[in-house]
Amino acid sequence: DFAVGLLLATVLVYLVMVGQFRSFVDPMIVMVTVPLGFIGVALILKLTGTRLNIQSFMGIIMMIGIVVEYTIVLLDFANGRLQEGADVQQAIVDAALVRFRPILMTSLTTILALLPMAIGFAGGEADVPLARTIVGGVIAATLLPKFVVPCLYVLVKRRKDRTEDMDAVWA
Repeated sequence: DFAVGLLLATVLVYLVMVGQFRSFVDPMIVMVTVPLGFIGVALILKLTGTRLNIQSFMGIIMMIGIVVEYTIVLLDFANGRLQEGADVQQAIVDAALVRFRPILMTSLTTILALLPMAIGFAGGEADVPLARTIVGGVIAATLLPKFVVPCLYVLVKRRKDRTEDMDAVWA
């Protein structure tokens, strides 16, 4: 079952992030980017007339890893700025500005490297759905989370700060 494998991969990725962030909330912000990648996957498969098969599901699993990595880099930098004393909004703005270029460069190299295979020039017709899936997901995951993740980060962190302030008042 492809769906079971996809679900298992997503749960395992989430659990690894819980350990890395030592938080259940930050990994949830990261996981929000996964459906954004699916938007790109659905669009590219629809536009190219490519069907879902084992190769495209393998591409989806790879795309999840790539998308998650981009957001982890962003949140890790923002959390570091928070620990240095920056306010929430400044921390995520700094993270977005500093990490945008490396994320964009990684995305472009991934897309450009897979483009010949996605078009079918690489000679392996069986790998076309895999390449198209990754390309579509990476395009969407490079563009869409740049707006969604900072907004969610600010909302979640400000709410957490207010909750901690209320706990201090009642203590």
